[in-house]
Amino acid sequence: MLKILKQHQDWRKQSLNLIASENILSPAVRKALDTDLLGRYAEGTAGKRFYQGLVFFDQMEQMTTQAFADHFKASFVDIRPISGAVANLAVFSALTSPGDTIITLGIDGGSHISHEKMGASGLLGLNIHHFDIDANGQIDIKKAQEKILELKPKFIILSGSVILFPMPVKELKEACAKVGAKIVYDAAHVFGLIFSGYFQNPLSEGADIIVASTHKTFPGPQGGIIIGNIDPELQKAIQRKIFPGITSNHHLYRIPGLYTAFSEMKKYGKQYMGQTIKNAKALASALEKNGFDVCYKQKGFTASHQVLINVANCGGGTDVAKKLEDANIIVNKNMILGDKSALNPSGIRIGVQEITRMGAKEKEMKTIANLFKQLLLDNIEISKVKKQVVAFRRKYQKVKFSL
Repeated sequence: MLKILKQHQDWRKQSLNLIASENILSPAVRKALDTDLLGRYAEGTAGKRFYQGLVFFDQMEQMTTQAFADHFKASFVDIRPISGAVANLAVFSALTSPGDTIITLGIDGGSHISHEKMGASGLLGLNIHHFDIDANGQIDIKKAQEKILELKPKFIILSGSVILFPMPVKELKEACAKVGAKIVYDAAHVFGLIFSGYFQNPLSEGADIIVASTHKTFPGPQGGIIIGNIDPELQKAIQRKIFPGITSNHHLYRIPGLYTAFSEMKKYGKQYMGQTIKNAKALASALEKNGFDVCYKQKGFTASHQVLINVANCGGGTDVAKKLEDANIIVNKNMILGDKSALNPSGIRIGVQEITRMGAKEKEMKTIANLFKQLLLDNIEISKVKKQVVAFRRKYQKVKFSL
């Protein structure tokens, strides 16, 4: 086991990770994770536990919760969900009963699987409808307003897994208010961007609840978070869904690491997220100039950390992702608008937040785009491209923007 673990870690240090849902932890965060809390347990909320021995941990949890509440000017924060999907399940189940209607983006429109039939929404027995997405990858606002008024959903969910541009929160708020629908904004991917002021602020634009992951553009330990300005009864309902509903112990060791990541983002988030967006735009532009079909050119490709490419003419997302992995470039296959199969999609999704944190800037994005071209368009031998990737990564081993 230890031998395989070393192989994994050595390989990752020589690989270019462009998975949009991952990040690398700083030494400070790692140190905060490796503590006595790895073996400890808690049930309930701070000050109202079913276990003893949590005098100091309760202080840590309250301190971290309050930090996020202050930052987002929110009346409610819960950091206990152990993933973004678990956060979604808690919120969705608090807002609905089986058979209730919700409206989502659909997988090919950017939804996370937890929004759909195969995930949390399906497990809850919800009646799932989808917004109409236009050729620019945007919600058709007029049709969306009409659909909300017609279907009277319990909630709509905006944002998700492939989020290149801000969502029409303001534009859909009035229709939702008329039928009593909540707006849930899944910020899992763009949480770091929102935190640092680079993406839209969903709460100020009219969203009721933000659900997010704490380990993508926000470079903390894996976990989930729920943030909102909601009435006390709904707060209690969500808390009951988290415990005793779907979580017992909420992996206490995460919390000091989460607070450390919060502190890093307070200090360095503007620089880090600003460079991340610059890099995503630079990579998209360079890929397009190299001959790739980068999605949504007419919109400027992206306003987030993500880039979406149609690689159908290169063999499709499944084959392309595997070929890239063989050259030590790690991405994921992804559906694009109009695709029917998640197993054999037309696209790949790229995220630049991790390599940005290792110090790469716009110039390096051109180098990465050239590696893609050599491998996928020029059909240069995989081994030759892999050598270039290893040499490139050798220069980027130290985590930046960290305490």
